[in-house]
Amino acid sequence: MRRRKAALLGASGWIGQHFARLLADHPFFDDPILCAGPRSAGKQLESVWILPEWGPPPSLAARTITSATAASLEKEGVEVVFSALPTEEAGPIETELARRGIAVFSNAGSHRMDRDVPLVIPEVNGAHLDLLRGRKSKGFIVTNSNCSTSGVAVAVKPLLPLLKPREIVVTTYQSLSGAGFPGVASLSITDNILPYIPEEEEKIERETRKMFGSVQDGSYVPMDIAVYSNCARVGTREGHLEAVTLDSKSEVSAEAVRAAWAGFRPLSEVREGTLPTAPESPVIYRAEDNRPQPLLDRWAGTPARAKGMAVTVGRLRVRSKKVMFYLLVHNAVRGGAGGSVLNAELALRKGFLGE
Repeated sequence: MRRRKAALLGASGWIGQHFARLLADHPFFDDPILCAGPRSAGKQLESVWILPEWGPPPSLAARTITSATAASLEKEGVEVVFSALPTEEAGPIETELARRGIAVFSNAGSHRMDRDVPLVIPEVNGAHLDLLRGRKSKGFIVTNSNCSTSGVAVAVKPLLPLLKPREIVVTTYQSLSGAGFPGVASLSITDNILPYIPEEEEKIERETRKMFGSVQDGSYVPMDIAVYSNCARVGTREGHLEAVTLDSKSEVSAEAVRAAWAGFRPLSEVREGTLPTAPESPVIYRAEDNRPQPLLDRWAGTPARAKGMAVTVGRLRVRSKKVMFYLLVHNAVRGGAGGSVLNAELALRKGFLGE
């Protein structure tokens, strides 16, 4: 299989650097052209590196970051663009890239709710990529979900047939990096919890309903289940902890819930080894009373390329028709760069990135 020529927008940021480490030496994509704004353009990636747990990938460390336009990327023959741009900047350039025939896999929120843009988590609604079939242009946009939504969607998806819930209630305890680098001002978060994150609750509610919905006649029909959320910012660095309550249609046992998580292996491509960023087990259950925790569980997932892609669940309690649990999702990996890279791998497997 030939490797597709790729570019990365927003390469100097927190999410952008997670993209860089995941795309370096990727079996399906060339090491990406690194693009960023004026403050970083002209510098080598290693000189702006900020991820504390990872060094810059050797194949990209000395590469110079450039400023780029949709026209210049098209001229260079780029086939696939990964976007780690801020939402307020991403919309126009992503649209223009797609218009020029380039496939865009975006972490930004600009196009998530567009009726013709798939909002995808492969284990949850990979079939929604079929919305791309029949297009005249080879250019398109595919988005991954909001970082908190990704945890809810992966953990709840295997429970939907079992519980047929009437509503989903989520309370999030979101890490500092969810606000981007450098995050939240220290005097705002030290000795404190911020009980409001702008637009976060609305994103969780509408994105969950879109991904759990269906595609009919070329457009989305949202899931007919209510989703309610409360979101707070806490002083952890990475990893969003979330408390979930499902109002089941009928009584269910804790054993049945655990079995649904354990049996959740929706992607045959994982068994075939053709989705290298997909975790072998998308949901990992921890029986300990004090799990999951960000420090212990944010890097869950195997094989090595899928570290941070598994969602860890625990503290399961079943009270008649109420199912309650906590989940932990790595906001920058499963809920960010890794989710977008996995979308591109699945799109390639489905034939949307050409021969």
